[in-house]
Amino acid sequence: MSSRSMRLLAWCVLLALSSGLAGAEDVCDDGGPDAFFPTIEKVVYDPSSRAPLAFRHYNAEEEVCVKEDCRAMKDWLRFSVAFWHTIRGDGSDPFGSPTKSWPWEEGEMSAMARAKVRLRAIFEFLDKLGVEYWCFHDRDIAPEGQTLQETKANLDAIVEQAKELQEKHDKKLLWGTAQLFHHKRYINGAATSPDSRVYAYAAAMVAMAMDATKKLQGQNFVFWGGREGYQSLLNSDIKQELDQLGAFMSAAADYKEEIGFDGELLIEPKPQEPMKHQYDFDVATTANFLRMNNLEGKFKINVECNHATLSGHSCEHELRTASIQGLLGNVDINTGDPQTGWDTDQFLTDPVEATRLMLTILEQGGLGKGGLNFDAKLRRESVDVEDLFYAHISGMDAMARGLKQAAAIINDGSLKAFVDSRYRSFETFDFRQDFKSLSALAMASDVPASTESGSQEKAEILFSMFT
Repeated sequence: MSSRSMRLLAWCVLLALSSGLAGAEDVCDDGGPDAFFPTIEKVVYDPSSRAPLAFRHYNAEEEVCVKEDCRAMKDWLRFSVAFWHTIRGDGSDPFGSPTKSWPWEEGEMSAMARAKVRLRAIFEFLDKLGVEYWCFHDRDIAPEGQTLQETKANLDAIVEQAKELQEKHDKKLLWGTAQLFHHKRYINGAATSPDSRVYAYAAAMVAMAMDATKKLQGQNFVFWGGREGYQSLLNSDIKQELDQLGAFMSAAADYKEEIGFDGELLIEPKPQEPMKHQYDFDVATTANFLRMNNLEGKFKINVECNHATLSGHSCEHELRTASIQGLLGNVDINTGDPQTGWDTDQFLTDPVEATRLMLTILEQGGLGKGGLNFDAKLRRESVDVEDLFYAHISGMDAMARGLKQAAAIINDGSLKAFVDSRYRSFETFDFRQDFKSLSALAMASDVPASTESGSQEKAEILFSMFT
C-alpha cells in the first residue's frame, strides 16, 4: 500500500471513530484491487514465458487423469496460502530481528485495525496468485485481549470480516488452528501443562478457534503440539502428560460433534523444536497415540515435510506411512536445508521430490478435504513483495510438474508392475498362517539359498523415465 493510501485509510478510520461508529475500521474502503501489490498483475499460465511472474506448469483448469479419475489440476492440488508466513512473516529467526517491512504493516493504528488491514492483504494476494484456499492460526488474524472474553470478541469480529472477504473474493478456508505455543503461559505445554489452569485455558482457545473455523466453513482443523513434550525426564511425568493429551484430544473430537463441524480434525507431527522431545514425534508415533486413546476415525494426520526430515524420515516415508493406515489428510508442502539442522520452512521447488510425494497422494485418490498448504516462508534476505509471488509460483509449478509426472507413472504402470513382481510368491501363499503350519511348509521345501535381486537401480530408472 502506498503512503498516500495508508494516510487515506488512517484518516478514514479516525473520522469514523470520531463519529462514534461501531466497527469503525469497516466503513473504510480497502484501497481498491491494487492496494498492497499495485505492480503485480494476476499471475497467468504461459508455458513459453521467460518472465518469473508466470506459471510454466501450473494450469489450474487443465485436466489431469489418473486412470479413470479425471480432475482439474487445481482440484488435485488444492493449494493454500499460510497467513502466518505470507502475511505475518517478518524475516526474524532465532539469531536475528525482523528484516521485512510490508505495506500492510505501515502506519500507526490499533491492533484490531491492523488485523483487518492484514486480512485485506491476503485476499488481494490470493486473487493475484490465483489460489482458492488460505489457512490461519487464531492469533495470526486476531490480537489477544486482556481477558479471555476480549480475546473472543476480537476473534469474532475478525471472523466476520474474513467471512465477508471470502464471499467477495470467492475464496475458501482450508483449515484453522489454535496457537498454543507462543505465549509464556505455554512454557510447559498446553494440553500437557502441569498447571490445570493452562489446560482449561487451552481448551477454551481451541473451542473458540474451532467455532471460527466452522463459521468460515473451513474444511479441516489442525492441532500442532509445539510444546506438548518435555525438556527433561527428571521433572516430567510423561504418563500423566500423555493421559492429559489423550483426554484433551477426545474432548476436542466431542466438541466437533457438539457444534456440528463437518471438517476433518488433523494432528501435525514434529519430533522436537522447541521441546527436546514432542509427543507427536512422527506419523507412526501419532498413529499409535490415536489407537491408545480410541481416537481412530476421529483424526487424520497433517504431514509437514520439513518436520518429517527433522524426525529422520523423508517426507515420502511419512506420507506413505500415513496413507497405508488411512490417516493422510493434508500436507504442509515445504522442505528444509540438509546443511541446517532446524525447521527452515523453505518452499519445496524440486519437481523430482514433488513427483515422489504426489505418487502417494494420487495412489490414495487425492487428499479429500485436505490440500497442499504452503507452510513456507521467504528467506530472511528476501524483502520485496514480489518475492512472495516468486516463492509461491516456484512451489506451485514444482507441485504441478510432480502431479503430471506422478499421474504418468501410475497410468503407465511399469513401476507398479515391477514392485508387484517382487512379491509374486505371495500371490498363492497365505502368510497369516501360524508358525506350526509355516514350519511344516518349510520342512517340505528346499532350503532357500538366495532370493531375487531387489534391482533398486531398475526402479530408479523406471521412475526417472517420467521425471
